[in-house]
Formats: sequence, structure tokens, C-alpha cells
Amino acid sequence: MPVQHQLYLDIPETNNVSIFRVVDASIYAPDLDVKCATLQITPPGFTEPAEIDVTTYASSGMASFNLVLNACTLGITSGSCSPVAPSLPDGVYKIKYSVSPNDLVYVEYYQLRLTQTLNTYNQELCKLELAACEPSADIKARLSELRLIKSFFDAAKVKTEDCHDPGLGMDLLLYAKRRLERYIGGCKDCHNNHQHHY
Repeated sequence: MPVQHQLYLDIPETNNVSIFRVVDASIYAPDLDVKCATLQITPPGFTEPAEIDVTTYASSGMASFNLVLNACTLGITSGSCSPVAPSLPDGVYKIKYSVSPNDLVYVEYYQLRLTQTLNTYNQELCKLELAACEPSADIKARLSELRLIKSFFDAAKVKTEDCHDPGLGMDLLLYAKRRLERYIGGCKDCHNNHQHHY
């Protein structure tokens, strides 16, 4: 059996709302040339991908790359990305990486980006007055709701990225975001009256 390239990408999570990271973790066959290495990323709400010639980013003759992309490189904005790039939207990003012959040697991914949403979730955890002891009934109820919301975020990622069902993943994400918004709305006066409504 002929030796072939084994293409694989790693898309690390980040708390930075302005960047999208893509790392090439492929295993390239030593006796085969790596030509026309192309990365295509379709952001949420777009039908055409941004095409990135990764050879311009490669650190050696091989295609290996470690990219930090922003709204400009992804084609989301035509404005300036300096000194600070605009925030990237949460949602499903479709990613395709290929090498020559590009119609035969490629991998495709659906990536559910949750950066803005998880930052909001983490801020709500920070607001909870927790101690290393049994929490009050009110705090326990809020923790329970936040755990449920986080479970829906986790399920949304799994359904999108592992089960390859981006439609269901987005449905779960939107449902969880609505619950988080209701939680935040119900907690505006939590510190004053200790009331909470879901």
C-alpha cells in the first residue's frame, strides 16, 4: 500500500475573542511532495470560505503551520484589524485543509466557537460568592443552573464536532444562551434581595 499524507488539524480553544487558532498536526509522507497546501475557513453566516495559502506561513519547506487568524484574515471585515481586531462571532466554522491533489487529499471539520459565550459564563461564575464550605440554598440553586447551562454548551460542541451535526449543535447553543440570558437577567438584583427566577 502506498504511503500517503495523513492530514490533521488542531483548533485550540482560546479566551481571546479576536483570534482563531489553527495548528497543522498532519503527518506528511517523507517521499511525497507537499504542494498547493490550502486552508479554507467558512465563518458563521458566510457561504464562501476565506482561502488561506498556508505555505506563506510555513516555517520550513513542509506545510506545517501554526496560525493565529483574525477577522481580516478570515474575510469577516474589510475594516482595520490594527491595533485591535474586531471580535469573531460565536457559531459554526467549517474548515477544510487540502494538499495536491486537493480534490482527493483533504480533511474537513466543523468547529463550534463559544469564546464570547463562555467568557460571559465565566464572568457569572466569578460573581458567585463561593467559599470552601456548603453553599446556601440560593447559591446552590444558581450553581445548579450554571452547571446545566454548561452541560448544554458541552453537548453543543460534541454534537457539532464529534457527531458532525452542526444544525443540532447550534440549536443546543442557542437554547443554552437563552437560559444564560435569563439567568443573568434574574440575577441583576441577586445581591440585594437574593431572589432568582429561571
